[in-house]
Amino acid sequence: MSWQVKRLGLVPYESTVQSMESLTLTRDADTQDELWLLQHPPTYTLGLAGKPEHLLQATDIPVVRTERGGQITYHGPGQLVGYLLLDVRRLGYGVRELVRRMEQSIIDFLADHGVTAYGREDAPGVYVDGAKIASLGLRIKNGCCYHGLALNVDMDLTPFGWINPCGYANMPITQLKDQGISLPIDEVANQLARHLECNIVPQAQEL
Repeated sequence: MSWQVKRLGLVPYESTVQSMESLTLTRDADTQDELWLLQHPPTYTLGLAGKPEHLLQATDIPVVRTERGGQITYHGPGQLVGYLLLDVRRLGYGVRELVRRMEQSIIDFLADHGVTAYGREDAPGVYVDGAKIASLGLRIKNGCCYHGLALNVDMDLTPFGWINPCGYANMPITQLKDQGISLPIDEVANQLARHLECNIVPQAQEL
């Protein structure tokens, strides 16, 4: 079954999560999978097991508890967020494999632009020379997943310095711009969507 690719622009975090949850809870065996590509206003999100002490100082940036896995991370303009609303049972592989395929999609995209990246067993995400360039976090309900990935494109990285990113103190953070990749975020979305299509859901079809 193909999926739908939807570009949502700059949208609030909480209402977007509510929309994902609604779709996940109401979908059935025939519901088409979807990939949502978007950006969020400045927001810290704290995963299910997230510890508040990983927010190192008070800021004006809202902190939102969320049902994805993982610790605290930051979303803001200039970061491409990809939410994968998938029937994992129908795909035929488990969550670990899905995470690996998500990571590989980002690694493949970076390789297209001459940047060598890799994943880590101990800390899901994608890294370049020890610095994190993309975060991953999923939630599974009734055999279906939502949430997804966040790839730093061209953004203000300062708010990452006010947290322990994904629970790791002094975690270096990087972005495409700092790796010499100067593409509009919409073009990054186009290219990354193609890699996700190849690695996760063959024959994806965009509306």
